[in-house]
Amino acid sequence: MQEYHKIKNIYERDHETKKIIDGKYTDETLEFLKDNIWEFTEKVDGTNIRIIWDGHKVSFAGRTDKAQIPVELSNRLFELFGGEANEQLFEQKFGSTPVILYGEGYGKGIQTGGLYSDKQDFILFDVKICDHWQTRDSVEDIATYFGIKTVPILITGTLQDGVEFVKTNPLSKIAQKEYVMEGIVGRTKIELNDRCSNRAIVKIKVKDFS
Repeated sequence: MQEYHKIKNIYERDHETKKIIDGKYTDETLEFLKDNIWEFTEKVDGTNIRIIWDGHKVSFAGRTDKAQIPVELSNRLFELFGGEANEQLFEQKFGSTPVILYGEGYGKGIQTGGLYSDKQDFILFDVKICDHWQTRDSVEDIATYFGIKTVPILITGTLQDGVEFVKTNPLSKIAQKEYVMEGIVGRTKIELNDRCSNRAIVKIKVKDFS
């Protein structure tokens, strides 16, 4: 099943200094859309997880099909999505339509010191149904249906608004300890693709502006 795509950095990196070139966008699509309205969610520092409903059964995978999922996290995923009762919930919600829930596994043993949680858990950030990325409202509806968390929207605005927000070294809204977040992920309010059918989506990392 489909792995989650890579997310581009907002700005290019200088080949010599290795530092971000503030204002030089990584591609023409981002530059064209820079003044549009974007939704920015917290970027969680963890391990990428896929919950896959093929229309008949549920399975779990990491970023790649060969990736190993920690035992504690695997047990938590089974608790949330495994077994006959959960399969019936998937069938009630989606029928035989293929669905992938994309999220992040986090918690002690995945991050140093268990910044987000003393226990390993799962948080949802994206959903694809029949090759179509779902709206934020749909992602939140699905999270509510399964009783799981979803990454919070932190700000709404232009790409420059996102950069200025990150420059303030914002604290994580998810972490249980005072912790400067890894960064944010921006998506256009309306799902858009570039001429190569890649999503308009971008990451802005705090350390790049420290």
